[in-house]
Amino acid sequence: MKKIYMAGSGGMLGEAFYKVFNQDYQVKCTDIDLNEKWLEYCDFRDFEMYKTDVEKFRPNYLFHIGALTDIEYCELHPEETYMTNEKSVEHAVIISNLLEIPILYISTAGIFNGNQDTYDDFDLPSPLCQYAKTKYAGEKYVSENSREYMIFRAGWMMGGGPKKDKKFIHKIMNQIKNGHKEIFIVNDKLGTPTYTHDFAANVRLVLESGKRGLYNLVCEGLTSRLDVAKKIITILGLKDEIKITQVSSKYFAKEYFVKRPKSERLINKKLLDAKLNIMRPWDIAMEEYLSKYYNNYLDS
Repeated sequence: MKKIYMAGSGGMLGEAFYKVFNQDYQVKCTDIDLNEKWLEYCDFRDFEMYKTDVEKFRPNYLFHIGALTDIEYCELHPEETYMTNEKSVEHAVIISNLLEIPILYISTAGIFNGNQDTYDDFDLPSPLCQYAKTKYAGEKYVSENSREYMIFRAGWMMGGGPKKDKKFIHKIMNQIKNGHKEIFIVNDKLGTPTYTHDFAANVRLVLESGKRGLYNLVCEGLTSRLDVAKKIITILGLKDEIKITQVSSKYFAKEYFVKRPKSERLINKKLLDAKLNIMRPWDIAMEEYLSKYYNNYLDS
């Protein structure tokens, strides 16, 4: 049984990786937030701690999953963001090279400036904010210094449910749970939702195929924040009870003050060309996500 060390796996994506790989691989999952019984403590910002822990486990693969993803927090805490999103990646590359094992790094659609409608794997990133800059720096460091790597760029993440999801879908669900009859949704942000379990399953397919390199990896279908919100309301059967009011991003400028790309729509071109794209349409994946993780959420 091959072994995978999963660093920074206490979030929504780490949970999906654990569930997808745990049955057929020996996995060690670490984080600084021990919110699951299958997690052990390791701070990957501490090079010696990280290196010692990985070396003891002697894995066949190193998955560097964790990152700070709250864009406003990252903007206000640049040093912590640098250490978590950039310096720790350098640690991971050094460790994986020493052990002569492949490294997996998670990047993001947010590294593009949003001036194009869509982006494939070959388009040149141009990050706008502190979060995006550190993620792109991590991506570049892996591609330029790792002996063997897989980089996957994710879109708007959905997964983990109420316990771990701090993203758009949970924010909508929370408003509905709290009795809001009108929700305000931006009409000027485009993207591609990415279900964590589909993402992890497709990563496994690529890993086991022997392919390496950089790949866009998002659910199928080009959409918007507005379309996602409308679909949630439809799935829940609340179209007659919840009013969606369209607003521009300026409406939330005080709360979300960091500049974001207009479009974060990714195309899985390299995976499609390699016939390794098994990502489902975003709306089908989202319906499964809501049924699995939010089945009784609105009733509790």
